[in-house]
Amino acid sequence: MAEIIVPELAESITEGTIARWLKQPGESIEKGEFIVELETDKVNVEVISEEAGVVQQHLAAEGDTVEVGQVIATVGASAGAPAATPAQAAAPTPVAAPEAVVADEGTADRTIASPAARKLAREKGIDLAAVSPVDPMGRVRVQDVEAHGTAPKAPAAAPAPTVAAAQADDGRITREKMTRRRQTIAKRLLEVKQSTAMLTTFNEIDMTNVMALRSRKKDQFFEQNDVRLGFMSFFTKAVVAALKKYPYVNAEISGDEILLKNFYDIGVAISTDGGLVVPNVLDADRKNFAEIEGTIVELAKKARDNKLTIADMTGGSFTITNGGVFGSLMSTPIMNGTQVGILGMHTIQRRPVAIGDNIEIRPMMYVALSYDHRVIDGKDSVGFLKMVKELIENPEDLLLGS
Repeated sequence: MAEIIVPELAESITEGTIARWLKQPGESIEKGEFIVELETDKVNVEVISEEAGVVQQHLAAEGDTVEVGQVIATVGASAGAPAATPAQAAAPTPVAAPEAVVADEGTADRTIASPAARKLAREKGIDLAAVSPVDPMGRVRVQDVEAHGTAPKAPAAAPAPTVAAAQADDGRITREKMTRRRQTIAKRLLEVKQSTAMLTTFNEIDMTNVMALRSRKKDQFFEQNDVRLGFMSFFTKAVVAALKKYPYVNAEISGDEILLKNFYDIGVAISTDGGLVVPNVLDADRKNFAEIEGTIVELAKKARDNKLTIADMTGGSFTITNGGVFGSLMSTPIMNGTQVGILGMHTIQRRPVAIGDNIEIRPMMYVALSYDHRVIDGKDSVGFLKMVKELIENPEDLLLGS
């Protein structure tokens, strides 16, 4: 009998959530074939079976939180009834094939319950020890939990329901449990807000020249590189150049030290159905425009297919986020993790601007730099953003510099 164990995920990740079982009890599985998909704080990880055989039982249900090193399933050498847990082995086996069950470690009498029953009990806030099972062997199943939840109870004094609770009862509110990734995003954004002295400075960029250059070069660029020329490569190149001139924007705080990073791994915020992820364009200073665009396309596809790896998500030194793809005119982006700066791009809008003594309609973009004032002073933050603006408005300088 082989055990499926939650593998080491990353140094900072100790647990995950079972997102989806890819193999069910009774199904055959080959060595190296995926059996379960785990959702972690950063990425989804598919776990393989180290042995060929038949899946005997799941020891955790979809939605359960599991820890690194925990046994979550077993694989046997041949088909047959699922292997019994120690608690089941002590009891006579009924004629009908039983639903896979496990002992609930949270109760003193080690209540025996199926993973689905345990999950439902948690969602309903029901103590499994209080559930009366129909099974003569004492095993709690989903039906028992549902019956317990609808059983008549003695009236008890309770506070008046809140407005939200009352609305939930009449169907006007739908409760949805946050995914592990959304919980992590919420937790980390709050931590950044509470643990940094975050400020935001703004500027605006005349996109006329870069749009004209892109229009002239995009067909030739695509023919030569098989990837489209977008704005992200220009902004990535501009950011790298500005980081080299203003190194404290490419730093982080560690205790009472400032760590100045001599590398340029630029995080690119990508929106997915599961939330925002920020994989990194590694060594962006060593990549040309085509390599940057190709890397971003590859990372975006991996993000939307839940194929990002831990390596894709770690080691970033600065982040670029583009709210403009959703139509945002202006925002104050929140810094990513331990980084001390993030650049926010926004939608391009044609509006009147003063060009010398004349008023012209130009394609303009507001840009924002959120930064940690504990590390970066106003002079560096304003200078950094101004340099990005100047480079984008004179894109030939970027091409010559690369």
